[in-house]
Amino acid sequence: MELQNPARERVYSIDVLRGIVMILMALDHVRDYFMTGAMSSDPLNPETTFPALYITRWVTHFCAPIFVFLSGLSVFLMNGRKSRAEISKFLLTRGLWLILIEVTVVSLGLSFNPLFSIFFLQVIWAIGVSFVLLSLFVFLPWGAILAIGIGITVSHNLLDFYEAQPGFQPGLLWEFLHKQTFVPHEVLPGHSALVIYPFLPWVGIMMMGYGCGRLFMQDVSAQKRRSLLVTIGFGMIGLFFLLRALNVYGDPLHWDAWPTLQQTVFSFFNVQKYPPSLLYTCATIGPGLLMLAALEHVRNRVTAVCKVYGSVPFFYYVVHFYLIHALTVVAFFASGYGMDQVVDPQSPFLFRPVSFGFSLPVVYVIWIAVVAALYRPCKWFAEYKRTQRKWWLSYV
Repeated sequence: MELQNPARERVYSIDVLRGIVMILMALDHVRDYFMTGAMSSDPLNPETTFPALYITRWVTHFCAPIFVFLSGLSVFLMNGRKSRAEISKFLLTRGLWLILIEVTVVSLGLSFNPLFSIFFLQVIWAIGVSFVLLSLFVFLPWGAILAIGIGITVSHNLLDFYEAQPGFQPGLLWEFLHKQTFVPHEVLPGHSALVIYPFLPWVGIMMMGYGCGRLFMQDVSAQKRRSLLVTIGFGMIGLFFLLRALNVYGDPLHWDAWPTLQQTVFSFFNVQKYPPSLLYTCATIGPGLLMLAALEHVRNRVTAVCKVYGSVPFFYYVVHFYLIHALTVVAFFASGYGMDQVVDPQSPFLFRPVSFGFSLPVVYVIWIAVVAALYRPCKWFAEYKRTQRKWWLSYV
């Protein structure tokens, strides 16, 4: 059956939701660079965290999975505008392009190390690999791709039992696939790869997003679409609470009863992001679907601002890292650090020693400033993309 996209224009609610998670994403990255203890402690550890810090970190959990999910959904919306062969070619070339950008432009923005001692494999890498794999699957019916995505998402935590065996040592290829250790692997003399986003679970999330794109076709009414989004969203949230209460499957981080109710709640909601567990995916994509349904007919100044960021996510993503790190350099010298402290063996980022940092309120002030500073550049680029038809714009 030939699928017809409802319009060439971007889907408003998708861009708004994407913009919201892009704004939240900057909060997490500002915290990484500017907060005291961000390089040495876990903000979700019930023993050491506090409510404001826990919430600050947890709310940014929504960013990566919703971003990847919406990337898959947006690919589906190409149907009716491009042939399957054209979509496959685009996904393959853009996927390889994103991987290249991750290990060059993004890695440089993260580290400010022109020697590229470490290549960071984060969400852009995961999206790139997912695009490459999806380029092979787009010839299948959308329902089959959705089923494969659900299958990966539901079953990949079975690998946790294998990885938990005594003496298990993941190699680089296994880290690419599923197990993250935060240990750099030397891939070239003097150059190491740090796998932060093993790609297998992210492929599942993108494929589920692709399948969800079917809800945005012309033959699906807005009322039916919202009803299905709400039903699936609440279903995923319900599955999270059910499996989390059983505490047997769906996340390698089991929760425990702590001395206080607050600590127990913190433990209950502390689910694994690296890689995203089934429970992590349910706890983030579920509410994301509810937001997608709620935003469909919302038009106001706030959504208009969010849409600007969501219309140019790649541009925003790359530029925001350089801006945050540049501000880190300014704060580094303003705080009295010297050139002899630019490199900290315990930190992969130049100008960001482990001892550097400020309080959480300062982090929020810098976050707001960063997001505000990026508004006009993003608005200009969004308008440029809207009015131009240059082929290379689809890659940025």
